[in-house]
Amino acid sequence: MKVQILTTSGCSNCNVLEKMLDKLGVSYDVVDVAKNPEYLEKYPIFTAPGLVINEKLEFTGIPKIGELKNKLCK
Repeated sequence: MKVQILTTSGCSNCNVLEKMLDKLGVSYDVVDVAKNPEYLEKYPIFTAPGLVINEKLEFTGIPKIGELKNKLCK
């Protein structure tokens, strides 16, 4: 499973999502969309963080922990 967090600099919600994934034992990559604008073309997020699972944008903002577990355990 490939998990990516789309982030911006200074995003406090992004840190919350990282901690949630750490707690669930999920490995992920962090992608700064300001430095990698091609991600915004592929995943048009209007708020950070964006959570991409297996090349599909699944969440923007902070998901509920139950919804996050459901997406990750498929």
